[in-house]
Amino acid sequence: MATLLHLDASARRRSISREIGDAFAGSWRDAHPGGTYVHRDLAAEPVPHIGEAWTELCDHVLAHGITDVDRYKEAVRTPEQAAAWEIVEPLLAELVAADVVLIATPMYNYSVPSSLKAWLDQVTFPRMSLAGRRFVVATARGGAYGPGAPKARFDHQERFLRDFFAGHFAVEDATFIAAELANSRVDPALAHRRAEHDALHAAALGTARDLGKEY
Repeated sequence: MATLLHLDASARRRSISREIGDAFAGSWRDAHPGGTYVHRDLAAEPVPHIGEAWTELCDHVLAHGITDVDRYKEAVRTPEQAAAWEIVEPLLAELVAADVVLIATPMYNYSVPSSLKAWLDQVTFPRMSLAGRRFVVATARGGAYGPGAPKARFDHQERFLRDFFAGHFAVEDATFIAAELANSRVDPALAHRRAEHDALHAAALGTARDLGKEY
């Protein structure tokens, strides 16, 4: 049966990205009553940043041409590396088992939260492939970064994630669902665009629900 891995990265317990992600996940679970649903909150339970022992695991995998994820454990040779692997193993197992990976994340400072970057670092090894899996990113942005927007060139969130999925995971099938102008809720300078944000927010929720049924 199908498996969905759902990651949340927002520092806010109640956030737009979480809401959009939940809309997709709820719809997916309704469409896959026998499926497996795994949720990990990267903000509530942060993944540690990689350390030197992790880099040693990575170097061993690269030096010995190991591309089979099931063989990564062969790189463990010291107590420090064993401790690093103890962190990596459950995260990697969840990722590899998933058919669909849902990442609900805000844009922070033109990119992704450090909580998400820490997870990506832990689960990424040289020349690994997750081809065949589908990635969905549910995101909220304070401003407007779409094509033609004055700040479009500052979007290092979607561009980074698309490049990461393709370059490290060999995954080209990535769908982004974005609700922009979220800061119009709190920033007086953007208050005049609140109606535009509300429309984008509603559209994102609808898209998330529709895609959840299809994936």
